[in-house]
Amino acid sequence: MLTKTSTAGGAVIDEPVRSEAAAKAPAKPALDTQSKTAPGQARELTIYLDGKFVPEAEAKVSVFDHGLLYGDGIFEGIRFYNGRVFRLEEHLERLWDSARSICLEIPIGRGEMTEALLETIRRNDLREGYIRLIVTRGVGNLGLNPTQCKRPSIIIIATTIALYSKEVCEKGLTVVTCATRRTGAAALNPAVKSLNYLNNVMARIEANLAGADEALMLNDAGNVAECTADNVFIIKRGQIFTPPISAGALRGITRSVAFDIAAELGIKITETDLTRHDVFVADECFLTGTAAEVIPVVKADGRTIGTGQPGSITLRMISRFREMTRETGTPIFA
Repeated sequence: MLTKTSTAGGAVIDEPVRSEAAAKAPAKPALDTQSKTAPGQARELTIYLDGKFVPEAEAKVSVFDHGLLYGDGIFEGIRFYNGRVFRLEEHLERLWDSARSICLEIPIGRGEMTEALLETIRRNDLREGYIRLIVTRGVGNLGLNPTQCKRPSIIIIATTIALYSKEVCEKGLTVVTCATRRTGAAALNPAVKSLNYLNNVMARIEANLAGADEALMLNDAGNVAECTADNVFIIKRGQIFTPPISAGALRGITRSVAFDIAAELGIKITETDLTRHDVFVADECFLTGTAAEVIPVVKADGRTIGTGQPGSITLRMISRFREMTRETGTPIFA
């Protein structure tokens, strides 16, 4: 059973309910996909950890893992809907690209990774939810040198997630421009989806302090890069514009879906540098991300965007996205 906890910024994050009695009880394996949980009883997740399925209470990594010590590793957030994993191949392609970029050798092949991911979902008896797939550099010593880490570690978590309340999703987000600049490609390339997310976390803190739902991150040139966990799109005179990858935007999977939907709908979409001014004067604005999905933005730095309500093109994009997530993807229980 999951409960929703509201944060100061209006975000809603699903987290497991744990009674005091349950927290003190010894962990029991939860590997039977057919087992059912009694009403009101917290269900322990089953986690994939380095080739084994273990109860969440036993899913532990070493304090010498370089993923913990240095943020040395990579990850993917992946959605599944209606018994299907959405855009799985694209997520795995990006994972392997990130690994190659940081000289990290993933210890299993894509076929085995796919089956491990699907089996993790099955063992948690889920048809809708979110996967966090993590590959760390592995256990080493307290030194920085990654050659001390002999074998990378793989962790797969299947659960549910909701970043925002239903009301916020329907009415739209408010965003603020943060002082924290997006990491440049010459430092830590945003194309690598690494475990080192402190840059994004600091921007998220600024949004929280401002009472906003999200933070707009600029690059060193002062152009829009992305938000803390989302790609940015604006609509002006019936056309869609979004920052190019070179501006510091992650090559988002849902971002690419937005391009596909725009093509289906016959709407021109252009990658171009955007400034805060472009966001302020946009007719519509929306964000895309695996966790956030497609979500409208109605206010930026106190300025109302368009009419202050989700616009018609944004709503069409959302509607088509929901259709695609229900109808396509890699079958889990086939």
